Amino acid sequence: MRPRLICSVLFFCMVGIAPLAAQEPAHASHGGGPVPREILDRPVTLRVGIGTVHEKVSTTSAEAQQFYDQGLAYLHSFVWIEAIRSFHQALRNDDKLGMAYLGLADAYIGLQDPGTARAAVNTAKTLAKSMSERERTWLAIREAEVEYAEDGSSPDVYVSYRKTVSDALKMNPNDAWLWIQRGLADEPSPFTHGQAGTVDTLAFYKMAMTLAPENLPALHYYAHTCESIGRIKEALELTTKYAQLAPQIPHARHMHGHELLRTGRTQEAIQEFLKTKELEDTYYRSEKIPSRYDWHHAHNLQLLAMSYQSLGQVKAAAALYREAFAIPGYTEFLDYNRRAWPEFLLNRGRFEEARDAARQMTESQWPMARVAGHTIAGQALLALGRINDAKDELNNAQRESESLPPRTAAALPYPSVLRGEIFLRESRKQDAEGLLTDVQKSILAMPGPDAWSGATFQLETMAQSARAAGDWELAGLTAKNMIEHNPSYAGGYYAMALVAAQSKDQAAESRLFVTARKLWARADADLPELGAMNQAGTLDQ
Repeated sequence: MRPRLICSVLFFCMVGIAPLAAQEPAHASHGGGPVPREILDRPVTLRVGIGTVHEKVSTTSAEAQQFYDQGLAYLHSFVWIEAIRSFHQALRNDDKLGMAYLGLADAYIGLQDPGTARAAVNTAKTLAKSMSERERTWLAIREAEVEYAEDGSSPDVYVSYRKTVSDALKMNPNDAWLWIQRGLADEPSPFTHGQAGTVDTLAFYKMAMTLAPENLPALHYYAHTCESIGRIKEALELTTKYAQLAPQIPHARHMHGHELLRTGRTQEAIQEFLKTKELEDTYYRSEKIPSRYDWHHAHNLQLLAMSYQSLGQVKAAAALYREAFAIPGYTEFLDYNRRAWPEFLLNRGRFEEARDAARQMTESQWPMARVAGHTIAGQALLALGRINDAKDELNNAQRESESLPPRTAAALPYPSVLRGEIFLRESRKQDAEGLLTDVQKSILAMPGPDAWSGATFQLETMAQSARAAGDWELAGLTAKNMIEHNPSYAGGYYAMALVAAQSKDQAAESRLFVTARKLWARADADLPELGAMNQAGTLDQ
């Protein structure tokens, strides 16, 4: 069975797992998951600063309840490793706590390991007699969710999962946790875990917060949904509270950085991303856990790098992009995300380095990363004047894209962007503009903080290609899209100023360069764009 791939969500295929050992408190990992069993089985202590989360479960052990609640707090902040360790610890205090196995199943879905999630659910089923009626309802929900994680390609499986949640709500309309799960069930995949909500999911999380005003998971997911649908001011307020309630959770600080970045408060965003990095680095040292097992680490490094890049601090950005690229991705999406480094090199005109980094991606085990790698390698070769080699990479990218689900292939800018740029170099202006305009629309429509920030620089690279090919109409349209998308980025005004200069509109050129200079006030002193403006005689204006 192949799980469904929805834009930014990739997952592991099922693998066989051994039965759970009778005395093992949590799971007998099949060994094929992304994190070694030795790490996940380590004992854990109670922590502070991670947010207060509580759900009463059937246990006489106060310690089991505490560690179960801790597992929930970590789970709903995407700290999968510590969630699993906490549920294990709860089971060490009460090995009959079926809800802890259901918590494990949810956390393994977060790790994109549905095989081990299934094993946890199967063990929970052996404890059904000791569960309350409410907990058996959750057993049915989690089993349906795991089945959906195993085979997301089946509409019937999805409908069954959502119906199971809806039926539970009919019986228990005042249960805030069920309203949260209903919101999660409205997303296109169980692996998005609150990050792919739409306007329709707001009501479910809102109801959960009405029933339980201090419910941190509901607040977190409501904030994500607001971000996804563009209600950034509201998301900023919610993430401020989230970071205050869970100051030791890296994702809470990081997510607040998302919203600061979106509102043009880039320096403040950088501080949040740096604090996130500090929390993570301290955690890796104290717990002796390699950072490569934490999906969030590379994600934060890339957002931090994008923030520096947006200020024109490309040296700091380069170091972070390179560090993130060196971290192996243990899922298809994580490996695909490594494209940020070769794309940065391409954007900065370091074409041979971009080609070499992109070619590393072409060796990935996953087609999505290979499609991106061949495309970026082709773009670099095109910039180096090697159009025939670029066409070879386009053919490779097209061949790889055939193995992707059609919906996924259609959502990606690859390899269409390379095809459009080849059209530009071949003076097929109408074909190029039609294709690249559609690519830009696709890029701008992608949700999420990475996509939003990345779109700024993808558009900038496309504007550079349009200028190099002499298509100033496309260059102007692209610059306009950059400014509308991210009015705080100097590069959009710089790109538009070059278009104005081409059309001999000196007043517009001067005005736009002045705006670019102000927004690049903290840029590297040797930023090439500053040098170009200096040569144009605008620095004293």
